[in-house]
Amino acid sequence: MTPATPRRERGLVRPYVVTDGRSHPTRNTFDLVTLVMAHSDRPLSGLSPEKRRMMELCLGGALSVAEIAGHLALPVSVTKVLLGDLVDSGHLATRAPIPSAQLPEAQILQEVLDGLRARL
Repeated sequence: MTPATPRRERGLVRPYVVTDGRSHPTRNTFDLVTLVMAHSDRPLSGLSPEKRRMMELCLGGALSVAEIAGHLALPVSVTKVLLGDLVDSGHLATRAPIPSAQLPEAQILQEVLDGLRARL
């Protein structure tokens, strides 16, 4: 008996098979940090195993595109194609991440501190 190749052990499927031969998502709005949320009222029947797993991951809360790709061990490009399909079918919703707050200038903070000290 010959040992299985590493690819067979991992169950690797070529990306073009997973994406039905497509290399670009239907929408170009996905960034690595785009947040993805699943709609719990959508049926999972008829979805491919990868799409079903994406839905299961996102039902627990918002995940970024990079996190989903990491959990599924898929290239980000493949993940984006599958996410586009699920957004188009109404299974998923996306939103841009909340931008981090900008820190106030040091001068403003010093003025606030001076004002508080003057009142005490």
